[in-house]
Amino acid sequence: MRAQFVLSEIGVGLRRNLTMTFAVIVSVALSLALFGGSLLMSDQVSTMKGYWYDKVNVSIFLCNKHDAESDVNCAKGAVTEDQKKQILADLHNMPIVEKVSYESQDDAYKHYKAQFGNSPLASSLTPDQMQESYRIKLKDPQKYQVVASAFNGRDGVQSVQDQKGILDNLFQLLNLMNRGALGVMAMMLIVALLLIVNTVRVSAFSRRRETGIMRLVGASGFYIQAPFIAEAAVAGLIGGGLACVALLVGRYFTIDHGMDLAHKLQLINFVGWDAVLAKLPLILATSVLMPSLAAFFALRKYLKV
Repeated sequence: MRAQFVLSEIGVGLRRNLTMTFAVIVSVALSLALFGGSLLMSDQVSTMKGYWYDKVNVSIFLCNKHDAESDVNCAKGAVTEDQKKQILADLHNMPIVEKVSYESQDDAYKHYKAQFGNSPLASSLTPDQMQESYRIKLKDPQKYQVVASAFNGRDGVQSVQDQKGILDNLFQLLNLMNRGALGVMAMMLIVALLLIVNTVRVSAFSRRRETGIMRLVGASGFYIQAPFIAEAAVAGLIGGGLACVALLVGRYFTIDHGMDLAHKLQLINFVGWDAVLAKLPLILATSVLMPSLAAFFALRKYLKV
């Protein structure tokens, strides 16, 4: 097969169906940009989990004299020095505990003022209303329940809280948003496939006389199909290229410059350029294979070659 003939047929087909070709390119670009964005979002969530789960603490809040008046868990009164020593000793004896730090009422008050100093409630609080606490770093953050079962309900303990539970809610929200993006991507992908099939059908119908003559002179099925499949592949490749550009530009302007999230949200370890570049070959390969297969099956049915 002559490459020049195939290329000329591709150009003719793309020009004849310029509007539909443009629609295919835009649909493929949008769907694959969402696909790449969803993959990067999954990487981002995994990166954040690894970063934050390594820093989460389990907090054991101790009863103060105000809790003894209002909290059923502190009905036996504020925590005593002996109770605090026993809790600390038991924590050090637990093999899953990596590190234990103590936060006094004064320290808790300073931290609260630093974080919520503008809150109306902050002006009415006093250090003696704050709770002493032990902050525990676990060797395995998944073992929170071991600490909770050991200290919940103990005399002098108001509550045991796991920061991982707060992070889990955040990551569940991010995963939900990611699934929503995948759902939109799937719909756009279906639209793109339908447009590709219709474009191939229109192109095949407009050149039905040419393909009929080619069949009569003994042209093979692949020889007849190749220009149509190549047209879809070229349109898809252009769309995939635009999707790659969208991901690169999006990463550049949202994280590095423009919105500059990398500097504004330094607590978040954003995915790097290596993760973005690693997705580009997959997007380009999908942009070629998806339209080619759609065109191949559409031609089998409507050209019957």
